[in-house]
Amino acid sequence: MRFIKYHALGNDYLVMNPADYPGWTQPTPGQIRAICHRNFGAGSDGILWGPLRATKAQFGLRIFNPDGSEAEKSGNGLRIFSRYLYDQKLATEKPFTIETPGGVVDSRVMQRGQLITVDMGRVTFQSDQIPVAGPVREVLHEKFTIQGREFTYCAAGIGNPHCVIVLPEVTPELARRYGPDIEVHPNFPNRINVQFLRVIDRQNVRIEIWERGAGYTLASGSSSSASAAVAHKLGLVNAKLTVHMPGGQIGIEIASDFAIRMTGPVTRVAEGRLDAELFSHQP
Repeated sequence: MRFIKYHALGNDYLVMNPADYPGWTQPTPGQIRAICHRNFGAGSDGILWGPLRATKAQFGLRIFNPDGSEAEKSGNGLRIFSRYLYDQKLATEKPFTIETPGGVVDSRVMQRGQLITVDMGRVTFQSDQIPVAGPVREVLHEKFTIQGREFTYCAAGIGNPHCVIVLPEVTPELARRYGPDIEVHPNFPNRINVQFLRVIDRQNVRIEIWERGAGYTLASGSSSSASAAVAHKLGLVNAKLTVHMPGGQIGIEIASDFAIRMTGPVTRVAEGRLDAELFSHQP
C-alpha cells in the first residue's frame, strides 16, 4: 500500500494511487482518519486518491479530509497531484486537465516540478452556488455573531465554499478560536472553509485559515483564491496579488469574470508503504 507524501507551503497530502490498493474502491472514512492521524498514522492534511478515470478531463482526482469527509476541490492538493503526475511521467510541462467533484481545472508544471500553475475556475459570490442559506443573493458584507463577537463576512465559492472575514489584524489564535464555530454555522449547509484576511497593500494580503474537515492550516490554494477574489470584489486589491500565509506565499491572478489563476511551489517529502496493522490498532 504505497503512498508518496508532498507538501505545498506546509499543507501536506499523501498521494495514494488506486492501482496500488487492489480491492479498494476508495478508502473508507475510518481508514482515512487512521492514515491521516498525526500520532497513530502516516500523518497528513488529507489524501489525494488518483489518478482516476475521468469523463471531462485527462485525469480524475478525489480529495479526502483527515476527518474522513470529502473535499470538492483543493488548490494545494491540485498542485501536489500535478507534481505527482509529473514525477510519475504521466504528465509533462505541457498543460493538462484534472477533474474533481468541484469541477475541471487546467494545470501546468514548471521549473521541473518546483512550481505549478492551476486555473482554478471562476469564483462565485451567489448564495445558491456556494451554498449559503437564505434568499438568492451575493453574499457580501453580511453579519453573524460568534461567541459573543460580531463579524462582517463575505462568502465565495470556487468549487468549494469559503467564508472570508476582513479584519485590521489576523492571528493563528483568531482562526483557532472562531474557525470551528464558523465552519458549522447554520448559514452554511455544507459547512465552510474560513479565512481571516488582512489587506497589506494593493498587491498583498495575509490570511489565517481554518479549513473545513482539517482544522487550522498553514496554507491553502482554494482559500487563497477565494480570499483574493473577495478582496478584489470589495475594491481593496488589484487583480494580480500575492497571498501571504504562515506556510508561505501564493500568487493569484484574477480575470475580469473572476476566473482565478494560482501559482505556487510543491515539495516532495517522502515515499512509504502503509501496513495493514495500522487499521487494527486505532484509539
